[in-house]
Amino acid sequence: MVIMVTMRPYHVLFLLLCVSASEDFDWTKNERTSFYYGTFPSGFSWGAGSSAYQTEGAWNIDGKGMSIWDAFARKKGKILSNDTGDFSCEGYKKVKDDVNLMKDMKLNHYRFSVSWPRILPTGLRREQINEKGIKYYDDLIEMLLENKITPVVTLYHWDLPQALQEKYGGWQNVSMVNHFHDFADLCFERFGNRVKYWVTFNNPWSIAVEGYETGEHAPGQRLKGSGAYRAAHHIIKAHAKVWHLYDTQWRNKQKGLVGVSLTADWGEPVDVSNQKDIEAAERYIQFSLGWFATPIFNGDYPQVMKDYIGRKSGQQGLGASRLPVFTSQERNYIRGTCDFLGLGHFTTRYVTQKNYPSSAGDSFFSDRDLAELVDPQWPDPGSEWLYAVPWGFRRLLNFVKLQYGNPMIYVTENGVSEKMLCTDLCDDWRIQYYKEYVNEMLKAVKDGVNVRGYTAWSLLDNFEWDEGYSERFGLYYVDFRNKNKPRYPKASAQYYKRIISSNGFPNQREVENWKRKSAETCYSSNQLLAAGQSFAPHWPV
Repeated sequence: MVIMVTMRPYHVLFLLLCVSASEDFDWTKNERTSFYYGTFPSGFSWGAGSSAYQTEGAWNIDGKGMSIWDAFARKKGKILSNDTGDFSCEGYKKVKDDVNLMKDMKLNHYRFSVSWPRILPTGLRREQINEKGIKYYDDLIEMLLENKITPVVTLYHWDLPQALQEKYGGWQNVSMVNHFHDFADLCFERFGNRVKYWVTFNNPWSIAVEGYETGEHAPGQRLKGSGAYRAAHHIIKAHAKVWHLYDTQWRNKQKGLVGVSLTADWGEPVDVSNQKDIEAAERYIQFSLGWFATPIFNGDYPQVMKDYIGRKSGQQGLGASRLPVFTSQERNYIRGTCDFLGLGHFTTRYVTQKNYPSSAGDSFFSDRDLAELVDPQWPDPGSEWLYAVPWGFRRLLNFVKLQYGNPMIYVTENGVSEKMLCTDLCDDWRIQYYKEYVNEMLKAVKDGVNVRGYTAWSLLDNFEWDEGYSERFGLYYVDFRNKNKPRYPKASAQYYKRIISSNGFPNQREVENWKRKSAETCYSSNQLLAAGQSFAPHWPV
């Protein structure tokens, strides 16, 4: 049984160019095998993630400029409970504390983002460089390296300088391509001698759709049927320009890699014997992952996007498609512009064909001609859109392998939330989620998918965009009521630490013992939280 849901509107170096040699994906073959005991290849990298606006706080301290999220969160009714990220986790002031948590977990890498307005308050390099902002990231990078934790740096995790939004219209304006290039060049210049993994954009689908189609994210514009496509077009160009910048001016000196982080749900046909459902499921993935991955790998948008949006634009009496067109020169420039693919994944949908007439109006969602459904038996502990469907992760990874020529993949975001009212740090549902999703990733590696690392989302509970502080993804609980924002490990933090130390799931007896040991940690954390006392890492290895 499935039920309809509301569409979700929306963390050894070598060069491997993203060039695609696609194969057909077998939609009829869905192996849902039992739990697999085994370990990941030697050198597999384990980490956790965050982003600047969600964790740093310090929104107007030490010369930082305003971001579009600073402005958006101040508009009444935009964020649940009218929360803001003004203080958030106070990560700006707690670098040493947080790195100690990472060290205790034995993380191999930590993914964070640089706040564009923190280092360029007006967004423009030629106007002002904020050295205090530079120093903050310098100190964070140095402390990570001192503790043998590799920094993975995202250049854009949604916090565009507000000045650029006001002056140019943000990502609706092609001038952002050059401004982003200048910001990235400064980051490469100041941090690139120590940072070897760069992510240009985090989840550009959300930037485009939720920022410029539904308006539920900053900057809150509702340019239905065109705004998302225009923003995405400029973001893809900006990504390519920054990749070429690094490739031509910095790579030989710094020996790093530049990729992009794309977030995608898996779409499974409701009926795998129904060709219409199969086509709808593939269309669902092409309108999310493929929208950005196909230009980056192959130089142009997925043919199905060009066909569907072009046809609907014609039916609406428009002289041209609402989907912008890359010139031949641009296609050649964009093709192959990544050294690794960052992949964020949280959940799965069943998908079936649903025709939307042109009279329904311009809309990214109606352009797809499909309906999303869920199985009511799927667990949904937190976010209304996030159902735990582990087998979809393996399916997605194998799809990427076949669609894009088995690129080097780093999982850049994967995790599960709970609602704010839950203060029980014994988060069994998160342990189960990580256990099953990481195991499906292990099966995908066994299938031959080239996954090199995994990033849990997120290290800390933080500001969850339009949901404010009502949803918690963290391995560490943050007491937002306390001005010091103390952190407390949840049971899942200890469990994830065991996965890291074992590089997977060595045997059934040992894995079953992890949950008991994790429970001991959360009981201690619950006592400290109840007493209002701080936590200091002291777990046994």
